[in-house]
Amino acid sequence: MIAVITGDIINSQQSATEVWITKLKNLLENWGSTPQAWEIYRGDEFQLKCKIDDVFWYFLAIKSLIKSQKNLDVRIAIGIGHENFSSEKITESNGSAYVNSGRLLKDLKSDGHTVSIKTSNDRVDRDLNILMKWASKDFDNWTMATSEIVHEMIMNPNSTQEDLAKKFNISQSSVSQRLKRANYELIVETNQYFKKKISEL
Repeated sequence: MIAVITGDIINSQQSATEVWITKLKNLLENWGSTPQAWEIYRGDEFQLKCKIDDVFWYFLAIKSLIKSQKNLDVRIAIGIGHENFSSEKITESNGSAYVNSGRLLKDLKSDGHTVSIKTSNDRVDRDLNILMKWASKDFDNWTMATSEIVHEMIMNPNSTQEDLAKKFNISQSSVSQRLKRANYELIVETNQYFKKKISEL
């Protein structure tokens, strides 16, 4: 089984594309090469395939990166399933993971939520989507400053608060406050819970 993330940038017309698209490309390149593992298309939509264990962490990395840009947010549909056909371009690959993810993004656009998951198991979907709805009330309200700190911690989990203070030129107490505001310890716990639920599939 694999995970497929299909997403689109919210308010992309209100921001200079070259700013966020370069950062998003640099992020996605950490996880594979384009166009086989990921692709950005139609201007502000993208798709990425990854291991199911990594998907929640990758979702948060993308969310925090985009939220650290002024006025931007991202909608993300996570599909988990099989890959029946792997093309040289991810957008031409096929299987239940792709179908689940693609259809879900259309649903997200109409229901106003920013993240959802679809697997082959309705019970797992129900449990994880309730969790995602609650968590998104927090994630959707991250400030740019909080998003930057969360993103840095996700990409460099061994960073100390001192490292973050130097990088962002702020005090260590400010770093601590931002991590607390982001409920970072709870985010790490949620990732562990997510992996456990996915392992039930």
